[in-house]
Amino acid sequence: MTRPDPLPAAVIGAGPAGLRAAQRLVAAGLRPILLDEAAEPGGQIYRRPPPALAALRGPAALYGADAGRALALARMFETIRGHVDYRPQTLVWNAARVAGGAFLLQLRGADGVDADLRVRAVVLATGAMDRVVPVPGWTRPGVFSLGGAQVILKAQAHLIGRRPVFAGSGPLLYLVAWQYAKAGARPAAVIDAASLGAKMRAAPAMLARPRLLLRGARMALDLRRMGVPVIEGALAERIEQRGDGLVLHWRAGSRSGLVDCDAVGMGHGLKPERQLADLLGCPVVFDPRSGQWHSTTDAAGRSPVSGVYLAGDMVRINGAHCAEAAGEMAAGALLRDLGLARVSAPRRALLRLALARAATFRRGLEQAFALPPAAIRDMPDDTIVCRCEGVSAGDLRRAIDLWGPADLNRLKAVTRCGMGRCQGRLCGATAGALMAAEAGLPPDAPGPLRGQAPVKPLPLPIFPKGAA
Repeated sequence: MTRPDPLPAAVIGAGPAGLRAAQRLVAAGLRPILLDEAAEPGGQIYRRPPPALAALRGPAALYGADAGRALALARMFETIRGHVDYRPQTLVWNAARVAGGAFLLQLRGADGVDADLRVRAVVLATGAMDRVVPVPGWTRPGVFSLGGAQVILKAQAHLIGRRPVFAGSGPLLYLVAWQYAKAGARPAAVIDAASLGAKMRAAPAMLARPRLLLRGARMALDLRRMGVPVIEGALAERIEQRGDGLVLHWRAGSRSGLVDCDAVGMGHGLKPERQLADLLGCPVVFDPRSGQWHSTTDAAGRSPVSGVYLAGDMVRINGAHCAEAAGEMAAGALLRDLGLARVSAPRRALLRLALARAATFRRGLEQAFALPPAAIRDMPDDTIVCRCEGVSAGDLRRAIDLWGPADLNRLKAVTRCGMGRCQGRLCGATAGALMAAEAGLPPDAPGPLRGQAPVKPLPLPIFPKGAA
């Protein structure tokens, strides 16, 4: 039975990590507040279609080999729904520490009304988003991120095109292409920046999770059996309009080619969504393998900021299976710090083993699907890097040469790159890598962009005519 809690704990994000964290807190007798932007729980990986579309594609079509896990997580949530304060379609757009050691969360609810919420502890399970490396033409109509293509397929039962090209690198590239092929599309090609040799060298590390490795290999083989051209070691160079369709140009060493298509899905893996962690003062560390900044935690998910716990892909990109373990671990750490129920030693050891295997597997993925330096170093000057503000790679290079900015935040100030609607979520990593390459700096020298509220765009209220 849950007990009254005058200052509750909040879990932000209802994907695999957030749901398992909420389950663990409920098991200890708490009634956590579960905040999520989506209309239904499950996160990106287990995103549910609206009820009107649910009958069109069943769980097997939506989630493939993970259908069983998706259904199990959904059933689990139904058992705890009455014991959590669940608030779907709610954006946490700001977070700060306030007097008394509590946290203030500022929310925009489904009704468009803002509200303030005070909590004593926060589990951040905000997931990840696409890491997009721009090419000339990526802002054209018909070009989507891989994650965006997946959302359209899962949540809207629709395709971005009948003959799309999927370009980039990482497991998501093959997963989305395979899902589209299964849904009735005929992908025109998969353009994979990773070479076969890099994948073979990384295979020993990826054997830490053999089933996952085998599943990925089967998807790639299925695509080839369906007649989908898979071009490895190739970078997308530019995207052009041709009639009602698109043409993607690619290059692989001395080879080059083009593919006619009606849509493009692109992305080089994922990047953590750590904006709220930044606002709460959680420190970050640069990982040279992934080329990204990550929030720091201990083995259980505690951040160095007391009362803040981090779990899932918003810490490290380890996938949905690992996110469940990380969510349970983070909630267990919160309970231990409150002096409440503990996770049993055998269970804790099992969770730690799952996380250790995931870390080894991730290192293999980072080796196999490393972003080629040429993708940033040789980026044409006319490439739009910041689509919100229309800032090109050439604009950034000229500002770097002229002003010699000391860090990425100064480059943002002199160019407006990262000042638009996405707050640098799409362009920040590219701008930092380009700055390091142009100025001959170590990759971590530009630093990360500082987090600012609101973490995502908020529509302004509409005032009646004549209102002050």
